[in-house]
Amino acid sequence: MSTKAFKNEKVEHFKKQFENAKVAVVTDYRGYSVEEITDLRRRLQKNDADYTVTKNTLCKLASKGTSFETIEELLTGPSAIAFGFGDEVGAAKVVAGFIKESKKGEIKGAVLDGKVLNAEEAKKLALLPSKEELYAKILGSINSPASGIVFGINGVMSALVRAVDAVAKQKEA
Repeated sequence: MSTKAFKNEKVEHFKKQFENAKVAVVTDYRGYSVEEITDLRRRLQKNDADYTVTKNTLCKLASKGTSFETIEELLTGPSAIAFGFGDEVGAAKVVAGFIKESKKGEIKGAVLDGKVLNAEEAKKLALLPSKEELYAKILGSINSPASGIVFGINGVMSALVRAVDAVAKQKEA
């Protein structure tokens, strides 16, 4: 049986997680082996996220007073939470990909900006492009007109050079 000090330590740990996280994806972890959970944790750590199996009552206590207070409605049955600290989409992408790959577990929902997302909305969150992908698309869109102008000017210049060369060859003949 857990001691009160241990429980207080866990509550403080979760409170820190909630304070630093941008998104929390709640999953049902039943069916996973220790190796699979470790693999998921490693994948999430590469994406600035963390995965923690929770005790629902301790997690509910820790969420009080944070923007994740609404997570209570998702904490039913065995639960684990993927906390995303960097990109809001990264943790959801990794968890959804892992569930699809392993064909075990399920996403119960997520909390983003204090709003509870149901399972379907959380899966849609995982389909969104990451910040890096969005930045690349925006830069590509900004760069596209400039590239068009450069290629247009190059085309005119090379046509002019070819015309001058043709006239020079004609005069020589």
